[in-house]
Order: sequence, then structure tokens, then C-alpha cells
Amino acid sequence: MSDASPTAAGPTSEPLIVDVAVAGGGLVGASLALALAQLQLRIALIEAAPFGAADQPSFDDRSTALSNGSRRIFEALGVWSLIEREATAIRRIHVSDQGRFGFTRIHAKEQGLGALGHVVVNRVMGAALWRRLSSEPNITVLAPAKVQSMQLQQHQQRIECVLGDGTVRVVEAKLAVAADGARSTLRQSAGIGASTWDYEQVALVSNVLSQHFHDHVAYERFTPAGPLALLPLTEGRLGLIWTFRPDTAREMTGLSDGQFLERLQSAFGFRLGRFTRIGSRQLYPLSLTRSDEYVAERLAIVGNAAQTLHPIAGQGFNLGLRDAVSLAEVLADGRAVGATEFDAGDGVWLQRYREWRAADRSNIVRFTDGLVRVFSQPFGPIKLLRDAGMLAFDLMPSAKDALSQLSLGAAGRVPRLARGAPLLPP
Repeated sequence: MSDASPTAAGPTSEPLIVDVAVAGGGLVGASLALALAQLQLRIALIEAAPFGAADQPSFDDRSTALSNGSRRIFEALGVWSLIEREATAIRRIHVSDQGRFGFTRIHAKEQGLGALGHVVVNRVMGAALWRRLSSEPNITVLAPAKVQSMQLQQHQQRIECVLGDGTVRVVEAKLAVAADGARSTLRQSAGIGASTWDYEQVALVSNVLSQHFHDHVAYERFTPAGPLALLPLTEGRLGLIWTFRPDTAREMTGLSDGQFLERLQSAFGFRLGRFTRIGSRQLYPLSLTRSDEYVAERLAIVGNAAQTLHPIAGQGFNLGLRDAVSLAEVLADGRAVGATEFDAGDGVWLQRYREWRAADRSNIVRFTDGLVRVFSQPFGPIKLLRDAGMLAFDLMPSAKDALSQLSLGAAGRVPRLARGAPLLPP
């Protein structure tokens, strides 16, 4: 890796010429760069935050539930060994409806799995990804570097960036990849719009301690205020994600620690004994955003630039990571054809990526959005139906088997890396 800082990159009038330029060095963009490095392609990773900075938006103190497929991807990228000690296995999932009779339980052993997934703090994953990036000679990291514009030329995308010292740097890439979030500059530069549905909800995120050990159980509880998730973390901690309407969320952040814990105790109950400590509380507005297109000429869109999801089902990052490694696999297959001059931006590969991702993306978006809408309904008959559905689900092994398959993907072809197979075809 080179050009990891403005000092290393230096002012230059010479464009940086690469096969693939990835805009956005968050969890998905950094993972994509590492996957592409296995193909011996020249990669540029453009990131607005300084290299290794803890304030990169993706690398905050939120917790992410990694599916088993995502764990395998991280193993293949050499990342899992760097975060494994900080990862907490999910052995069971318990879903319930506050004050009502509906509940569902899923056990890893019943599914023939060692774990249903793992929970890792985002900043731990971010640090591991940056560490891996620094060891890859085929990846040039421009950070901090803010994308100003992207212009399609005859056989490439021309991306103009401003480095942290004010220097302008131009990157010329056969393929540009937008991994720069819901308000993607690259997506907008290509004239691609996005539809957004504001859930009028805010996620309050924190860490809590309880009297009793979580025993590797992930809890999802639907409360009148909004969904409440408690995810098992290291050192007996629990990652809290509690969804509220914006006015209620602001009220909750204004409470003292003791007052907040009382509200949490009342909503969750005493399965874990008393809650004894709460960390800092952060708020994140929630919406569903979908890009109008997922490819354009010499452009692919992945991760939150393609779709941002409600955290209710914990599928957003896992879906984005599958975007990344699916694109890498399409390019790996193209590279294996044996063409003398491999063109990563050829429309053939982009169309294959687009077609491959359509079903998985559509199904996960519908599944997540459907959960939000069903469990946000205050009407009695709908509550009865959903509680009956949860009880029926708890008694149906086939339904649990189907849900556990979300750890690999919602439909169709599963990426090789998510199955534990090598990226390069045999």
C-alpha cells in the first residue's frame, strides 16, 4: 500500500492510473479493496477520513451482528484472525413482544451450527481492515481525500479528489465503485438518483451491563416505543439498539443514567437481572434508501450507497458485504477468462453483477422493511396476528431453517467467499 496520507501522496499533476477505484473506505469499501487485491489488480481506495482514524463514520462504537457468511468472508480476507478475540458468538436468539404472548426462539445447535453469528464493535472491525490494507502493495490509499467529481471518459472514469492538505489528485480508473454511503458523491455524479423512505424513527445506541451474564443470547423485543435489541458483547456487556420516534429519543438522551436504566428495565424485564450501568448514548436517524440503479457505465454501486436498511433485522452490513464480494467474484471470473488486457469496467461484468445481486437485495429489503411495518402497527388485530405468527414460527423447524439461511443470503447464488471457497475459480 502507498499514498496512505497527503504527505505520502504529495502534490502531483500526474493522474493515478488504476484498474478499480473504490470511493469510501468504510467497512464495505475496505473489504472490497482487500478482495480485489487477490486478483492482482491495481486498486485505489479513496477515503475522506484520515488513514486509520477512529472517527471514520463506519468505525464507531456501534455493534454489528456478523452472519456466518460474513465471518467466512473475513476469514478469507485475513481479517477474522485480527478481530476474533473481540467477537462474541450468538448461540441463541430470543424474540418477544412486550406485554403480549408472542415469542420466538432460535438455537444454533438446533440448526447444526456452532453459532448463529458473531457480534463485533465496528471500530474493532475498522482497525483490523486498516491494518490489512496497510500490508497490500496493490492498494493505494488516498486518505484523507474527498471526492469532488467523477467524469466518464472513453475507457475510464476520471475522479477528482482533494487531499487533506488541499492538493488536488486525479484518479483514472477502468472501473469506479461507489461505496461512499447513502449520499454517495459517485452515484450522484453518474446522475443516478435514490428513493428514500423516512421511517420517522431514531435508533438510540449504547452499551449496558446487567447482573446476569448474557450467555450468548441476542434479544429482540418489540415495545410500544419501538424495537429493542440487546446483542451479546465481550466482558459481559450488551450492545443496545432501541428505536424511538424522534421526540421520544431526544427525551431518552436527556434522562440521567439511573432514569434511563429504569425505562430500559421496564421495557425489557428481568431476564438478565437488573441493568447496572449504561454507556454514552448516541442517536442515528433511520430510513430506507434504495439506489435507482446499481450499475452505470464503468460504475458499480455497493453497500449503503446501494441500499441503507433499518437495523431491526441486522442485515444491512451483511448485505453490503455480499455486494462487495459478489462484484469481486464477477471480476475474478472475468480475469480468469485469460484476456490479455482485462478491463474491469467492461459492461459485461457490470451486468453480471447487477443481475446476480437483484434477488438477494430485493428479498432482504422487503424482509427488513416488512418487519418494521408489521411491528410498528398499534392496532389490536395486527398485534394478535403477529403474536400468533411468532408462536407458530417457534414451533416450525422448517421456518427456522429458512431464517437461518439469511446468514448466507436471501436468494440464489451465494458468493464463494461466503461459502468458505477461494475467490479465484479453480
